[in-house]
Amino acid sequence: MTRTIIIGDIHGCYAELISLLHKAEFGPDDRVVAVGDLIVKGPANQAVLELFSGDPRFSSVIGNHDLAILNSWRGKTTLLNESQRRTRVELDANKDKYEKYLGSLPFVIDLGTHAVVHAGVRPGLSLSQQSPDDLTELRTMGTDRTKRDGTPWFDVYDDEKIIVYGHWPSPRPRLVGRTIGLDTGCVYGNCLSAYILETEELLNVPARQSYQRASPQFLRQLQ
Repeated sequence: MTRTIIIGDIHGCYAELISLLHKAEFGPDDRVVAVGDLIVKGPANQAVLELFSGDPRFSSVIGNHDLAILNSWRGKTTLLNESQRRTRVELDANKDKYEKYLGSLPFVIDLGTHAVVHAGVRPGLSLSQQSPDDLTELRTMGTDRTKRDGTPWFDVYDDEKIIVYGHWPSPRPRLVGRTIGLDTGCVYGNCLSAYILETEELLNVPARQSYQRASPQFLRQLQ
């Protein structure tokens, strides 16, 4: 049976990614779909991009950090934070290759019963009507899509497809209504998570270390 292994935010955590694939017994007929943010914050961004760009079994939507690096390379006005600047320096030697790869990543991967996005979707709008900003940054339903305070989009969503997403870390996968959140803060020292579509199985492996300090909100959730 061909399996679809959907993986949460990797953020350059290559060693944990390989451990998770080993735990999932990733085989030649399986495929991996990532929720974006392949890079930035973690220690091995180049290794992650080499794996995803070099193996046709691997695909991903684009995340907000991936997009920031891409826009910077393309000369768009982009204010990079410290982690993003470090990642760009790490990747600049292979800029042309990685720019082409990141530029090929879609905002949505439709898997039939499920759809993979990085951050979220506006309830009531079709996938084709979603804005790139919402797909890469949405958290709550207020005027500021990036805020953590307010009504989360996944508390309101009740459309046909099950949405699998990342972007907003939590200690464990978020299983709310018809949504599955897979960002479990690996880069902050928690774990890297995956969802196997065909068996509805959730897997995770612990982070080897904390690579970047988490937000106070996430740290409180871990207590």
